[in-house]
Amino acid sequence: MIKKTNQSIYAKSWAKLKKDKAAMLGLLVIVFAVFVAVLGGNIRPDSSPFANDGISSISKLSTNSTIQVLKVKRNKNIKQKSFFDKMFFGGQEPLYNTVPISSYLFLADKIIVEPYTSFNSAKVSEPEYEEFNLADVCFSIDKSADKQPLMVGDNVVFYNLEGEKEEKNIAALQYIVESNNITDKTYWLGTDVQGRDLMSRTMAGTLVSLSVGLIAVLISLIIGITLGALAGYYRGWIDDFIMWFINVVWSIPTLLLIIAVTLFLGKGFYTVFLAVGLTMWVELARVVRGQILSIREKEYVEAGRALGFSNYRIVVKHIFPNIIGSIIVICASNFAAAILIEAGLSFLGIGSQIPMVSWGTMIEQHRSFITHPDKAFLALVPGLSIIFLVFAFMLLGNGLRDSLDVHEE
Repeated sequence: MIKKTNQSIYAKSWAKLKKDKAAMLGLLVIVFAVFVAVLGGNIRPDSSPFANDGISSISKLSTNSTIQVLKVKRNKNIKQKSFFDKMFFGGQEPLYNTVPISSYLFLADKIIVEPYTSFNSAKVSEPEYEEFNLADVCFSIDKSADKQPLMVGDNVVFYNLEGEKEEKNIAALQYIVESNNITDKTYWLGTDVQGRDLMSRTMAGTLVSLSVGLIAVLISLIIGITLGALAGYYRGWIDDFIMWFINVVWSIPTLLLIIAVTLFLGKGFYTVFLAVGLTMWVELARVVRGQILSIREKEYVEAGRALGFSNYRIVVKHIFPNIIGSIIVICASNFAAAILIEAGLSFLGIGSQIPMVSWGTMIEQHRSFITHPDKAFLALVPGLSIIFLVFAFMLLGNGLRDSLDVHEE
């Protein structure tokens, strides 16, 4: 019996890649990052858009902090978003205002709470208390002057946002508040300087980094492959002109060129896409040109010309499949570089802008805490996220380089 061994080059490459533990670890980290980015507000502890639901009184909480909160229903009609609406850059506008509390007490139709604060040194001997109407805590109500909640016997009378009169028993409202509106909330990675959940902010920043990397690589692919293929296949004056243009762009410092493009087009998230993509195509174009120059003289390319195949068909169907390995490796490297560049631009204040969250912006906001052992995590968490994701792409790129170098046995 003859064993079939005529596997495709891609099947052989995948089989070889699976044996590379470092590359597979990198791939696992990337898949996890994509999973976090795509699901967005569906899996973040803070599901608000860009995880911006901050509470100033609990800023700079330590890791694994658990506090008691009172959830007060917001007095506006807020549409509950679906699973798909909360994906990517989506999110759910908070249905409740969150009030951190240290203790609470029911008093007729009111709940009296002692607000919690993370600034222990600021506490005074006589704590201040806040009171909320039970109906206001549980429901979205009309709070105009003539429609304030009113206690009538053992009941509370109020009007909903549609103007309809409702009446609820006080004991029932107390039970609803204690069961549904008073909960414990855990901040696994603490909170930032504005009291926002650091874990949610870090998860939201994943989408920004991956988006910039993906779009920038796609832009560089379109420009780099097109110019590289034209220069390598046609040669002559086309090659001379394209190589002159490549050398001009190559001579300009990458970061300086990106900053110039960003300042010219204006600050913003989408500008970063274009700025990074327009500066990453040069290396790809040079590699594609060199590969095509060596392949265009091969026998099967000459045979294609002799058979009357168009130049487009020869490049796309006969040359391109033989250089795709090198392109994939460069794209993995460019992806990592794009993440670093975006973080650097955001750190400098010319990348992603408020309210959008970026790991670079998070580091910039908390750089002063890096020397404080108990608060260093505020800058270390986004910094380590950048390191892990970039390192994962480098491991995968190295693995792809080795796995795509397969030979017939």
